[in-house]
Amino acid sequence: MNKYYWLIPILPLLGSAFNGLLGKRAGKGAVTVVGLGVVLGSLLLAASAFFAMKGMPDHRLVLNYGEWMATGSLSVPFGLTIDPLSGTMMLVITGIGFLIHLYSVGYMHEDEGYYRFFCYLNLFVFFMLTLVLGSSLVLMFVGWEGVGLCSYLLIGYFYETDFAPDAGLKAFLTNRVGDLGVSIGMLVLFAAFGTLTVSDILTQAGHLAPEVGFGVLTFATLMLFFGATGKSAQLPLYLWLPDAMAGPTPVSALIHAATMVTSGIYMICRLAPVFTLAPITMDVVAWVGGATALFAATIGLVQRDIKKVLAYSTVSQLGYMFLGLGASGFAAGFFHVFTHAWFKALLFLGAGSVIHALHHEQDLFKMGGLKSKTKITFITMVAGTVAIMGFPGTSGFFSKDEILYLAFLKSPALWVIGVLGACCTSFYMWRLMALTFWGEPRDHHAHDHAHESPLTMTLPLMVLALGSLFWGFWGVPEAFGGHFAVGEWLKPALTYGQTHAAHGHHAGPAVLLAVISTGLGLGFGFLGWKTFKNGPAPELAFAAKFPFVHNLLLNKYYVDEGVELYLLRPTRWFGNLLWKLFDVILIDGVGVNLPGALTRVFGDFTALLQTGRVRNYALSMALGTAVLLYVFLK
Repeated sequence: MNKYYWLIPILPLLGSAFNGLLGKRAGKGAVTVVGLGVVLGSLLLAASAFFAMKGMPDHRLVLNYGEWMATGSLSVPFGLTIDPLSGTMMLVITGIGFLIHLYSVGYMHEDEGYYRFFCYLNLFVFFMLTLVLGSSLVLMFVGWEGVGLCSYLLIGYFYETDFAPDAGLKAFLTNRVGDLGVSIGMLVLFAAFGTLTVSDILTQAGHLAPEVGFGVLTFATLMLFFGATGKSAQLPLYLWLPDAMAGPTPVSALIHAATMVTSGIYMICRLAPVFTLAPITMDVVAWVGGATALFAATIGLVQRDIKKVLAYSTVSQLGYMFLGLGASGFAAGFFHVFTHAWFKALLFLGAGSVIHALHHEQDLFKMGGLKSKTKITFITMVAGTVAIMGFPGTSGFFSKDEILYLAFLKSPALWVIGVLGACCTSFYMWRLMALTFWGEPRDHHAHDHAHESPLTMTLPLMVLALGSLFWGFWGVPEAFGGHFAVGEWLKPALTYGQTHAAHGHHAGPAVLLAVISTGLGLGFGFLGWKTFKNGPAPELAFAAKFPFVHNLLLNKYYVDEGVELYLLRPTRWFGNLLWKLFDVILIDGVGVNLPGALTRVFGDFTALLQTGRVRNYALSMALGTAVLLYVFLK
């Protein structure tokens, strides 16, 4: 079977090509069969490759298909690497990706661009698989840029509107800023190690000691992390992700949950032995992650758009993942990537089911009383909500509290920040649930016509709900009687090439910390439900009493306005200045228009000599002849 594993990323590419070139003529039935079939085929091959990799002595399957780039000392193979890290991501992408594709059949069925949507969706899966399976940083970067392109296409899918293309462009440009950091980081790593093949870099890094102070590897990893802040929406490059909900809801689930936004975390995990050599970078990763987790969570407290609440939730949860990575908990950070993929995909698709039931209404203040109308959506979203809030026994509980424990070991201040963010998460999620499903309907017309979604939409919700509730038992920490199996599973990939023993943390009060954080989270969750179960009146009263605080949160701390005022507007002014100075005055004026004007003036002057009278021409010839005789006979 090994010779067929190259089809894992290629099948979605073929599906994208078919749907893009022939889908409109082939019809929705063919688009559906191809769009779902290629992802399902990729999933089956991925499962086969996963078990083949498990059977290898070192849990590593390397598939080389020849040399790709070779010039001077640079030699880049064209190959795939399947190990516990990339293999797990491969299954997440194809598995949850297939559920999102299936959901899209019902959600997008009436859309005129159905074929175009599945073309983009299949292409997204291809590039994401290329990113995680690439054996070199160059191939990984191809996937990295590819998902950036697909995010632009999918976020701006509703191109006939104003907001969607603007949101797509915002995502594209913001990611380009971060991608500059990735490019610089790759070049510095090549200068340091002489290769861009991941396994060779990690093997060499395993023989090095951590840097003392600011060195080459610190600079390289900081540049890579800067790129990760763009792709994974961390401070300061988080601004694009909340606007990504401008695309269709399945796009939000695909981007926010299982694929693109986890690229930065995956890249750092892939290069974990290199990042451990840069303590300064690890500190930066931890503090940026913690700050982002709390910052975004506070914004989610008052948002009215159901998808925007979940969007800021994603930014916050990604912050927790980086907090775990910065605390040297690469397995813990990646475990939260895994669990988050299940419950965040569930919550976004559940929100899409609510929007579908209410005929595209997204304002929480216009919802209410839906739990009797959309029972499956309600029950599954409860499962996702208890998971993201870290209810004991659910997937979010184990992954979140493992990160918080590691954060405490690094700095108690980071633990406090993480707990405050978790409290906000519980509050705004139960606020969302209460405003959506409890109380009296606030739009009776929409409520009267509300209905449960078709099976193609509810079946993925049920599967994701089961994963949200039970996948956490894969990573039960030792403090809770488990063995943190996910950490043992990922260890060969996260420590590849290391020859020195990693220093373990001293044991801390893990259970006590978990009891405190979980108790506070449950309390704030109950407060959120209690406050809003009868409608948004308490928030309206709060806004009237504390307008500054409410408007500050509602307007996202005015960061977008600040960027527009202090960055974009001066940049446009300076650009216009350069345009007028160099393009209009120098290039067009002096370089093009001035010679043209002089030519016209000279032509007009010489035209005065063309009188049409023979005696004038004869006189001119005589005078000319006299001048020539004078010159030559002088």
